[in-house]
Amino acid sequence: MNRKLVLAAALLAPALALAQGKPSDPQIAHIVVTANQIDIDAGKHAKSKSKNKEVQEFAQRMITDHTAVNKQASALVKKLKVKPEESDTSRSLKSAAKQTAGKMKGLKGAAFDKAYADNEVAYHQQVLDAIDKVLIPSAQNAELKGLLEKVRPAIAAHLDHAKMMASSLAKK
Repeated sequence: MNRKLVLAAALLAPALALAQGKPSDPQIAHIVVTANQIDIDAGKHAKSKSKNKEVQEFAQRMITDHTAVNKQASALVKKLKVKPEESDTSRSLKSAAKQTAGKMKGLKGAAFDKAYADNEVAYHQQVLDAIDKVLIPSAQNAELKGLLEKVRPAIAAHLDHAKMMASSLAKK
């Protein structure tokens, strides 16, 4: 798997968000749910495919944490009576995830583990950049902004954990 392609795809969505201007709160809600679902799906795939204990534990953590964030986001959207709205950014996220999943489908063993770890580093960096540069500054609703600020440290911790996992796998 070409790491540059994965990184390029991972960095595409925040650039699109910046190019299209400030997303609305309904678009932000959709972006949050989409980004979390992408990592839940990637975690499920990694958990079923990898034999590496470290990768499996990380994948389960992604499933658990991102499912919890989606539950919080869904509850907030319901409370605020906001209908999440698709945007160029959420469509771009889905497209990049589909391409990445397709590339990873043919990988096995250590090659899969390394590709998954590298993708998780790139993906969490992308999400962190989007939170800092687009989503928090654009959120108009205080509760939505608060949710983004609340989950930001977990995303940063996921990034650090993914970097450690990628480093560990690179040494094998």
